[in-house]
Amino acid sequence: MRTFSKNGTLLGALGLTFALAVTGCGKAETGESDSGSGEGGDQPLNIVFLPKNLGNPYFDASDAGGKAAVEALGGTFSEVGPQTASPDAQVQYINTAAQQKASAIVISANDPKAVGSALTQARDGGTKIVTFDSDTEPQYRDLFINQASPEGIAKAQIDGIAEQIGDEGEIAILSASANATNQNAWIALMETELKNHPNIKLVDTVYGNDDDQTSFDKTAALLQTHPDLKGIISPTTVGIAAAARYLSTSKAKGEVALTGLGTPNQMRSFIEDGTVTEFYLWNPTDLGTLAAYAAAALAKGEIEGKEGDTFTAGELGEYTVGANGEVLLGEPTGFTKENIGDFDF
Repeated sequence: MRTFSKNGTLLGALGLTFALAVTGCGKAETGESDSGSGEGGDQPLNIVFLPKNLGNPYFDASDAGGKAAVEALGGTFSEVGPQTASPDAQVQYINTAAQQKASAIVISANDPKAVGSALTQARDGGTKIVTFDSDTEPQYRDLFINQASPEGIAKAQIDGIAEQIGDEGEIAILSASANATNQNAWIALMETELKNHPNIKLVDTVYGNDDDQTSFDKTAALLQTHPDLKGIISPTTVGIAAAARYLSTSKAKGEVALTGLGTPNQMRSFIEDGTVTEFYLWNPTDLGTLAAYAAAALAKGEIEGKEGDTFTAGELGEYTVGANGEVLLGEPTGFTKENIGDFDF
């Protein structure tokens, strides 16, 4: 197994598990808001999380981390969002949060530009904007909380599939939506990384739109279209689980390798039955926690989002804002049959 975390603690703090995510999301809850404050210290802290879509286990976990952090700060947490991830689906939720004078909106953008006008209006009204997981164009937000370096994510997945297929053969990518900035950045870097593997050929890239059934159907179509396919990379938690579900009951099980980004709880059975050998991820709960603390620091005026600004994210420790307003959580970790039992999210 290859481990890509920096210091072995990236996937720590697992007291905020997926079980908390299931019980913690789906509605706004209020803490002791008199101890939270907006910029200048005279406004209650009110942070809205806006994932790509609701009902996604990955965002359930990340939003649970955000909820716990906001409540620890004495603020009010809300989770809102569309049922389906699409470019324009998030705009109405941004507008509503801005009208309600939210201290900050924490958003994983379905499109780098489609939400730009709404976010600009929200910022003009005093709401701080933090993107996480999937960024907008930089002018539309104050900070971007990046889950891991794009280069590290791309290399982990290419190295993983190369090892599993003997470093030769045809592979395909099952992505989320065609407009997702994080997916497209990773795919571009994976294509570059493939130059180090001349005997591997990327034959197709398809999009499941972070929908389980669509991703399931796209997996079936890939195998029908490319009968010599040796492996699939799915850099999305919905996509990899749907692809694994298809492979687990098909003749391709054990013949077509699958890797990508997934959570241990959703992929556990597929690791145990041999459908998947290894996949990767960071801790999504920690990602939500970090995003919430960053949003609160902005809302309170403790930081401005400039390079060199520092803030503390609870038990995660101190973070520094990098170039282009980016804050990096860490690097991904590989999950296999040997270590997956150690994680619960």
